[in-house]
Amino acid sequence: MVFASGLAWAQQSAAQQPAVPAKAAACAACHGADGQPIMPVYPIIAGQSSRYIYLQLRDFQEGRRTNEVMSHTAMTRDDMHELASYFSTQKPPRQKFLPNPDKVKLGKLKAEETLCTMCHLGGFAGQNEIPRVAGQNYDYIIKQLSDFKARRRTNDAGNMTSVANTLSAQDIENLGHFLTGL
Repeated sequence: MVFASGLAWAQQSAAQQPAVPAKAAACAACHGADGQPIMPVYPIIAGQSSRYIYLQLRDFQEGRRTNEVMSHTAMTRDDMHELASYFSTQKPPRQKFLPNPDKVKLGKLKAEETLCTMCHLGGFAGQNEIPRVAGQNYDYIIKQLSDFKARRRTNDAGNMTSVANTLSAQDIENLGHFLTGL
């Protein structure tokens, strides 16, 4: 009986798999079909945790996070879970951005000072609802840190807003070089 229900689940999952890339096609214009965007202003979602991706999609849909495109996407909870699962299994790209070594050093010091790894973990790989920021697009990192600082992005528990308030524009730039270079 257990085998039969497992087989039915596997068949159902296999049948649903072709639909996921088709659903992901709507994401491709900005994020790329595999979660690797062409333009650096968009986040790399390939390899993010499924939980993080799902929560961001939900926050856009429910108005806790805003973006002129993402805030208007119509998805069911199942769609969000399927897309989150799909993109979480994609491989993040190697960065083409060439960080400035001096800014990398300063960014690393600032990351240590502000205890970034307390949430983002060692290697900045993220966990659950905390994003992987290692190797993220430089422009995206700068925008998100700046938005947290200016309180234009507030869909966290207040942690990022508190940290970002302590950062200067130069700190943000240095952190961008450090994180993108990981």
